[in-house]
Order: sequence, then structure tokens, then C-alpha cells
Amino acid sequence: MTDPQQQARLEALADSLSACADALHLRLMRALRKSTPDGALPGISQRVAQSLFEQEVQLRQRANSLYLDAAMQAAGGLQAQQQQLAELAARAELIIARIDRAKDLLDLAGELIGAGAAIASGRPERVLPSLEKLKHHIEAL
Repeated sequence: MTDPQQQARLEALADSLSACADALHLRLMRALRKSTPDGALPGISQRVAQSLFEQEVQLRQRANSLYLDAAMQAAGGLQAQQQQLAELAARAELIIARIDRAKDLLDLAGELIGAGAAIASGRPERVLPSLEKLKHHIEAL
């Protein structure tokens, strides 16, 4: 039997990760569209842009996985960690819009993906270290 509140929390977490992916996409597109006075593209390389697009896709896949988990069953015992990740993802969404360095975008997106994967795995030993790392990175930014 599934817990409707747990399902709602998983859906909210998936919504947060999707919002982060949306923010990452907007930030990346803004960087790609920005041109210098001589008409050249800004200092974002094709390799970095491709990496950011791949991380956006991974965030969306992780969110979709959580939506599926919510539809199928609740992941018991991780409610507090799911709430913490949702809160961190909401903070990350705001930070993504302000980040100027591609490396910081890549790092933050990677840590969001890792934390989402840890929650989705249902293995508590993976969740806390991942959340702590994400929290410290967000605080540093």
C-alpha cells in the first residue's frame, strides 16, 4: 500500500529537480546567445555547453525517475532527506540564474544529479553524504 503523502513529497522533489533543469537550460541559452561587441560568442566552449546540456538531461531523467517512483510506490524512510533535497534544489534554482562560471554550473548540476540519484536509490548510506556535499557547495556559491 502506498502513502499518498510520500507520493506527494516525491512529486514535489521531482518538480524541484525539473525546475533546476529549466533554470540550467535558461542560463545556458542566455550564455550562448550573449555576444561580445565584435559579435563573437562569450567564453563558453562547445565542450562546456555540451556538458551542461547533458547534465540538464540527467536532471530531467532523475526527475522523471522520481515521478515514476511516486506513481508506483513510496520510498520508505527517506522523507526528511527528500524534504532537505527539495529545499536545496529550490535554493540551487535561484543560484543557477546568477552563476557566471561554467565550472560552477557543471559542479552544481552534477551534485544535484548525484543527490537525486541517492534519494532514488533508497539507500540511506548514500543520501546523507550527497546532501551534505550539495549543501556545502550551495553555501559556497
